[in-house]
Amino acid sequence: MKRSTINKHLKAARAFFEEHRFALPPWADWSLADWKNSNADCRAIFEGGLGWDLTDFGSEDYRNRGLMLFTIRNGNSREPEKNYAEKIMIVDENQETPQHFHWDKTEDIVNRGGGNLIIELWNSDTEEEILDTPVTVMTDGIPRTVASGEPLRITPGESITLTTGLYHRFYGEAGKGRVLVGEVSKTNDDAADNRFYDVVGRFPAIEEDEEPWRLLVSDYYNGGRK
Repeated sequence: MKRSTINKHLKAARAFFEEHRFALPPWADWSLADWKNSNADCRAIFEGGLGWDLTDFGSEDYRNRGLMLFTIRNGNSREPEKNYAEKIMIVDENQETPQHFHWDKTEDIVNRGGGNLIIELWNSDTEEEILDTPVTVMTDGIPRTVASGEPLRITPGESITLTTGLYHRFYGEAGKGRVLVGEVSKTNDDAADNRFYDVVGRFPAIEEDEEPWRLLVSDYYNGGRK
């Protein structure tokens, strides 16, 4: 993916957050120069993987299989007592996040506004294979049972709790607009706690055709950080 394309998506995401009056930390708007010239101790940001994150899951087709995220808070070695995380995400109509589960993390996925989020769910067995059995989940404290893979609509204000070992796939409902999606969870570890059913990539390969408008989490480890 070209850096210019990533910059375009980041600017659109920033505008969408502002439209929904979702405020981000001050450093969310730091430029590359701001990061390089900052005298602040930002190690907890780097170690917790906080900030802008964009993935196409290795598809090279971000519009149809991709996700925009901003990790707001997350436990790390400098804050060992912090055993929780929070993200804000943007999901476009029919933009898929593919089937996966987490071995360790339980998470609440919250529709914060915009369109409707569609989630499909599958139980897994001890071999991490998908089961064709009914799935019972908590939606805002109320249990709900759906068939394996049945689309479950999460409207603005609603949330769903995804427990460990529960495969899930989600996307924005067609015709309803992009979705502002929150995530509240146990400490997040994208490097070791994502079990995708099919092999996918986590970070896009970037063609540097212009300077980053905002650094991505993946840039912290590629020479972009101070």
